[in-house]
Amino acid sequence: MKLNYRPLLIKTFELVLLVLSFLIVFGPMMSLFLWSVAQKWYWPNPLPQEISFAYWKQALGIEKSLAIGAVSIVPAFLLSVGIALVTVIISMALAIPAGYALAKYKIPFGTLVMFLFLMPNAFPQQPIFVNVLQMFTRMGLAGTVPGVILVHILVGLVFGVWITSATFRSIPPSMEEAARSVGATAPKAFFRITLPLAAPGLLASSVFVFITSLDEFTGTFFVGLPFVQTLPLTLYSSSGYNMQFASVIALILLVPSILFMFLIQRVLKAEYVGGMG
Repeated sequence: MKLNYRPLLIKTFELVLLVLSFLIVFGPMMSLFLWSVAQKWYWPNPLPQEISFAYWKQALGIEKSLAIGAVSIVPAFLLSVGIALVTVIISMALAIPAGYALAKYKIPFGTLVMFLFLMPNAFPQQPIFVNVLQMFTRMGLAGTVPGVILVHILVGLVFGVWITSATFRSIPPSMEEAARSVGATAPKAFFRITLPLAAPGLLASSVFVFITSLDEFTGTFFVGLPFVQTLPLTLYSSSGYNMQFASVIALILLVPSILFMFLIQRVLKAEYVGGMG
């Protein structure tokens, strides 16, 4: 009787892929967590010799100690969240009408307009922000929070319009037309029919703009320094001399991204994603 090893080989291969996927996805996060609690960790030891939450307490403002070379990140975190919230409000206020117009109306060269709108993301950001810095310096916006917010809007608005237009495009025009056929005005049909149907996609777009602003480094680095210190800039300045403190900041920045991933998985429908192509 000949044994069939094929099912066993397939299951073994699937298990190996599962383990490798877990290590690829969660390995860096596990390494960051170990570094964030490592009081002493010397080569060639695979694990820290001494574990402490001193860097977490210092970063969160629970304790103050000059011995570990870390500072509270609470001011930088609050500033980053505040900038991100303002960026979301302004970006979505512009993205919703722009996305609706691109999705529902036959704008001449609409595809070209969207292409030109997305094209800056195809180029390195450094030359773009160097030019922005020169312009903002002449306008008195360099090194200011309003200047950083404008940069974040420039970055977030691209994704906001892209996702918003795909969201509105996925809603059948017949639904709005049916509301207007029974006497609803165009604004009433939009606010009563289209907007509620588009709410999940608009929420996803808002969260995406928020995360993009919260993690934005390059534009903030060129336009905001040295007076605007956000969380990504704090991470950058600490990564060269304090790995434990930098790991704490990196993990804190990861939390909104992970929450964003689960939120999008629940609210963003497949047809919205298909409309982005």
